[in-house]
Amino acid sequence: MPQKILAGRAADPQLRGDLVQVKVDQIILSRSPNRALGEALSAGMKKTPVEMAVAYDGTCVTDARALADVAAGAPQAVSPELPAHNVPIARGGIGFPAPVHLERFAAPARLALTDDARLAPVGGVGMLTLVVSPSQLGQALATGSTWVRPPRSVQIHLSGRVRPFVCARDVALELLRRGIDEIVRRIEAEHHAPVVLEFAGPSARLLSVAERAVLCGIAPQVGAAAALFVSDEKTEVFLRDQRRSKAHRALVPDPGAPCEEVVSLDLSTVDPLLMDEAGVVRPVRDLAGKPVGQVVLGGDSGVTLRDMLAAALLLKSKRVPSRLDLLVAPPSRQVLEVLAQSGALVDLVATGARIIEPDRRVVTGELYPPPAGTISLRTAEPAPRVPGVPSFVVASAETLAYAVATGTVGDPRSFKRPVRVTVPRALPTDDVLVLRDKKGEGAAAGKSPALPPPASWKGSLVLDVIEGASRQASNGKPAEVQATPGGPPIAGGVVVVLRSLDEVRAVVEKTIDLPALRAVVAPFVPSTAVAALASEGIATFEVPPASLDGLKGQKSLSLPEPAAWGDKVGAVVGEQTIEMTWLALGAERTWTHAGTSRAPGSSKASKA
Repeated sequence: MPQKILAGRAADPQLRGDLVQVKVDQIILSRSPNRALGEALSAGMKKTPVEMAVAYDGTCVTDARALADVAAGAPQAVSPELPAHNVPIARGGIGFPAPVHLERFAAPARLALTDDARLAPVGGVGMLTLVVSPSQLGQALATGSTWVRPPRSVQIHLSGRVRPFVCARDVALELLRRGIDEIVRRIEAEHHAPVVLEFAGPSARLLSVAERAVLCGIAPQVGAAAALFVSDEKTEVFLRDQRRSKAHRALVPDPGAPCEEVVSLDLSTVDPLLMDEAGVVRPVRDLAGKPVGQVVLGGDSGVTLRDMLAAALLLKSKRVPSRLDLLVAPPSRQVLEVLAQSGALVDLVATGARIIEPDRRVVTGELYPPPAGTISLRTAEPAPRVPGVPSFVVASAETLAYAVATGTVGDPRSFKRPVRVTVPRALPTDDVLVLRDKKGEGAAAGKSPALPPPASWKGSLVLDVIEGASRQASNGKPAEVQATPGGPPIAGGVVVVLRSLDEVRAVVEKTIDLPALRAVVAPFVPSTAVAALASEGIATFEVPPASLDGLKGQKSLSLPEPAAWGDKVGAVVGEQTIEMTWLALGAERTWTHAGTSRAPGSSKASKA
């Protein structure tokens, strides 16, 4: 299915070559809207030619720091001039980007680009959503096209029916337990291509679009580029309920279409599961009886409207234990309105719940962090697990309801009698918090967003070695490091050594905050991360775990001048030379050495 979507938009429908140029249908700005706008303006954009582009303002709890970011035009801020360029703004309070986009904008059989891996659930509607850097987003906003590596597919064949008290979140956790990450890693190593998870089988067509979105949300955790469901009658009904039936297009795989691997899962064998603080998926009974201090129901992924309504029914007439905080974060404004109209919100409040705003810092743990010394249970996907990032336990909404009812972790099947939930078909679809340009009003004014200068490679370089994502995140301004003897100093000088996929994901998410970062060394880096880093001038190298140990305790790493780089690059570390595999391909190598994916000469915004 991903190949079908790309082939219909590619200059070469056969998708030959390491990279192919494809037309983009949608652009979703979430992490760095201002930076993407600056890149687009530097490329000469007046109005974006894509079918739909939208910027999400994820800051709802406005503190002094948030106001300062807006005033300074920080990369993560949302410029008020975006609507003038045909890019509506989804204002704070509308909900988290993934569920809101699924409801209001996502369309089947289209290609979308985003800068946020947490948009993976949008694949539940049948839209291929790929993560790229803000630099690539800006170029796509201006030109309507981008370069991507042709993907490979892993099919997940679903059969059977889930049992009572087993939710889509439990199915997603079961898939993580099946070791899909190892399959993705093997295919990436063999083909140097991104992997897309395709859900198929008779049970895949029985799932609602919201449940499909929950399953698609696991893609970033296993290193996949995206996840995708078919677009069928269920999708058409979903879009009709959202009053967007014209957006529907059918999307099904061709008979006999090849895939790299098939993973089968019988839904009737899935039990209530959880993911503990260490990222290990376990049966709920393994932690039974453990006291719970915090429950966060909702967030941007892992929960459906049906799950929220079921939790409210299970908790009706119950009271929150004295040492437990129940926080409810409705995924979207639409879900909040349905909960209010049905009376479920009143039941949750009567239980003792606190309703919190859909701020992006809730899902990362910056707001309402897990309390020390007790368990925090949540439905949302965890942030990349690296030192310094708050950790919590992930479970289904019904498992969370049991924890609220008893104060401890336990199997929700202990409720004995499952609730019957009816999800309303008449849904509120008012886009009152979507800011659009009205008849050309609000034309662009003021200075364009500033862009960082390209960090180009001009010679051999000696880089400081930093171990792990958490230390790199705290790195300050770029150091002045001497390049070739007699040459000028080059701003930047850090190579970060990463040992896990979570560390790689954390660094990719923070790239714009790490101006000193020049290279990444790891045993596995997904293809999409390679492209995103290359477009920011960051070289990505693969090193076997055994050789990676040779970097322990080292203070510096020397790289030869770019002209000497090939598929293999020899790096001098102390008195030894380590052979590293350069993962960039084709145009990605040009971006790395140029320090940017911008076209030559497009630097108006950076000079402003």
